[in-house]
Amino acid sequence: MSNVLVTGSSRGLGLELVRQLTAQRTSEKALVVATARKCSSELHEVISGANGTIVFVPLDVTDERTIAQSAESVRSALGDRSLDILINCAGVHSETHGKITSMSDLDFQLKVNVTGTHNVIRHYLPLMQNSTSKKVVNISSTFGSLTKAREVFYAPCPAYKISKAALNALTVQYALSYEDEGFVFIAVNPGWLQSDMGGQDADLTVPQGAEAVLNTIMAANSRDNGCFKNIYVPGWAKKYDGENAHW
Repeated sequence: MSNVLVTGSSRGLGLELVRQLTAQRTSEKALVVATARKCSSELHEVISGANGTIVFVPLDVTDERTIAQSAESVRSALGDRSLDILINCAGVHSETHGKITSMSDLDFQLKVNVTGTHNVIRHYLPLMQNSTSKKVVNISSTFGSLTKAREVFYAPCPAYKISKAALNALTVQYALSYEDEGFVFIAVNPGWLQSDMGGQDADLTVPQGAEAVLNTIMAANSRDNGCFKNIYVPGWAKKYDGENAHW
């Protein structure tokens, strides 16, 4: 089993990813590292029932100092093992009503969703160098698709869309830079989920989305390096078809 780290694991998709990864553990030697600014009561409950297969490490993606400290904590927890899969799930979303000149949250969206992800990746890559998997997964959104920009214009979150487009570009640059070392970098669209961000009218439950994301991650290989992957969900083949999403 792979050693996996998930950022933004205190709630929503990140929490469910940790829950499902933990349920898959067949050995206490395989770790799930759950990171977030603080350990929520929901995450604490999952950890309490995990029989030592989860390690919680504080990590604030907006603070590079705490990112560096978290990497050292994870290195200690792993011992002589490697980190195999890094899932960057931490992110923020906000709305702007009116013309785009009213947008005042772009700096913060980029700081969390792009720069924060970049800093996490560069501090954790050394822990992955000896892995046979070397998968880095950035949770993105088709809201960041330039091709579909007009189609999703109804959603009043321009800064979020811009940040996800930038995150996709970051993914491609890392993929090109590290393909010679055997890394696989992918961006994944997790679907419209019934979370605090997505609302209860969304397409999929959070467990459905998490399961599909994990299936996408586990199936990814070198041919997927630098791709923007859509999840596959049975019964939703027209929307969640498992193919590459539009940039």
